[in-house]
Amino acid sequence: MKVSVLISANTEWQAVKEIFPQLNIQASPFGETAQLLHGGYPLHLLHSGWGKIASAGSIQYVLDHEKPDLIVNLGTCGGFEGVVDLGDIILVEKTFVYDIVELIGDPNVLDHYASTLDAGWLPSILPYPVRRGIIASADSDLPPEKIAFLKSLGAIAGDWESAAFAWVAKKNAAHLLILRGVSDLVSETAGEAYDNLSLYEERTKDVMRKLFDQLPGWLGSLDI
Repeated sequence: MKVSVLISANTEWQAVKEIFPQLNIQASPFGETAQLLHGGYPLHLLHSGWGKIASAGSIQYVLDHEKPDLIVNLGTCGGFEGVVDLGDIILVEKTFVYDIVELIGDPNVLDHYASTLDAGWLPSILPYPVRRGIIASADSDLPPEKIAFLKSLGAIAGDWESAAFAWVAKKNAAHLLILRGVSDLVSETAGEAYDNLSLYEERTKDVMRKLFDQLPGWLGSLDI
């Protein structure tokens, strides 16, 4: 099985390089890349970049040039306080983009970039406990004033990239596994990591280490 692992945020990628200091880093049109033998699985790693634009471009680039059997996105997310807990791993089942603003036509355009990820190829019994759910994406940290609205649409967390990855993967009929660890909680009034970069950096290291520790178990459970 040929696997490409996309890592989005700069802080997430820095954590990966600290976890695996032996990586032989190379350049790509999108970001740094490396090969990693991990748990017996050869992995192609790519720092795909943060935000929807870099994510859409990088996943299409990987699909075209690497032609993987599976793309995995590992990263962090902001969880909604009272809905998820710090450290939860979210298996993303659906995504939508919430920073689209339509002032001319139909304002209800969220469905256009919403994607449901195909889970038919996942095992019936998952290798690790996860929270299955919906992630809302935007080129923005989660505004506390939007949390109630996002909850009303079924989302349990937010990030910058999952919706772009999911939309492009669906267009290509590609296998995509998104696992996001809750690094910080956001309420309807505040975000605990806002104006606290060091907190986010430390928690990101914990999340990325946990995700990579579990990755061989996920790969071993799949029949692709």
